[in-house]
Amino acid sequence: MSSRESIQQEAERFAQRYQAVRDEVGRVIVGHNDVVDGVLTCLFVGGHCLLEGVPGLGKTLLVRTLAKALDLRFSRIQFTPDLMPADILGTNMVMETEDGRRRFEFQRGPIFTQLCLADEINRATPKTQSAMLETMQEHAVTVGGVRYKLDEPFLVLATQNPIEQEGTYPLPEAQLDRFFFKLVVGYSSREELSTILDRTTRDEQPEAERVMDGPEILKWQAFVRQVMLAPHVQDYIVRLTLATHPEGVHAPEMTNRYIRWGASPRGAQTLALAAKVRALLEGRYNVSYEDIRRAYLPAMRHRVLLNFEAQAEGIEPDQVLLDILQQVPEKADEEKAA
Repeated sequence: MSSRESIQQEAERFAQRYQAVRDEVGRVIVGHNDVVDGVLTCLFVGGHCLLEGVPGLGKTLLVRTLAKALDLRFSRIQFTPDLMPADILGTNMVMETEDGRRRFEFQRGPIFTQLCLADEINRATPKTQSAMLETMQEHAVTVGGVRYKLDEPFLVLATQNPIEQEGTYPLPEAQLDRFFFKLVVGYSSREELSTILDRTTRDEQPEAERVMDGPEILKWQAFVRQVMLAPHVQDYIVRLTLATHPEGVHAPEMTNRYIRWGASPRGAQTLALAAKVRALLEGRYNVSYEDIRRAYLPAMRHRVLLNFEAQAEGIEPDQVLLDILQQVPEKADEEKAA
């Protein structure tokens, strides 16, 4: 068997295993296909996910179901204004030994898990929110000068309510940038709501069963990074990222008018990795322009900061980003000239 055939078979295997997880989650979660795909994309690239939606749409249930389907250790942290960093990370406690002596012993907090649900993360103070920065970026916790590595795979799925803002603290840009995707959870359709009632108001409620485990997830995370990204396709990612920078060479009119700060290099990294997952699901081992476009909104909507004019006119980040997708050509001007 040639190397190319082996790679193609492995790509097909990834798509099959991805679909197996998706189907298992679908036994419990009704609808929200784009949200489920977005969360699974984060999983298979090792990124974190921010879920935004009003209460009662199934965000917490989705995370719990995913933990069962993946056989990962799960913990839920309910963020509140009085939550302290030590409540998340853990703290050094004075413990008494058998011989009567006392010593400090580190008591691990709920962040020492594999799948962490940070519920209503914007209800905690900025000091507590910042406690998540190291864990999300480096998958480690430092307490009392000692660094503790978290078990892999490690994934944070955070939720926030977009309408009830009293007593909340907006996430700082530094933390938002560490989320791979920001997914907007919408309402269910008529048919989906009927199915939800059938599943939740009868004697038997479906439960997800294990279809994948941690070592297999790590294997697929490494495989995704091997997908080919051609130079001209990578340049499309670069230009789409630069197009979010106001007054830049590639910035269209709406960017200059409504964006205060554009996306960081993490935005470009996110586009590349998410597009690689999409390519594998389409049966390809190379990234296309369409793969990038499909990942653009969830990858960038939390990475652009709008100015006061945009807020006054009720402009949303998605509107500006969709305009960028229309204005930025797939091929650069020098490629067209050649």
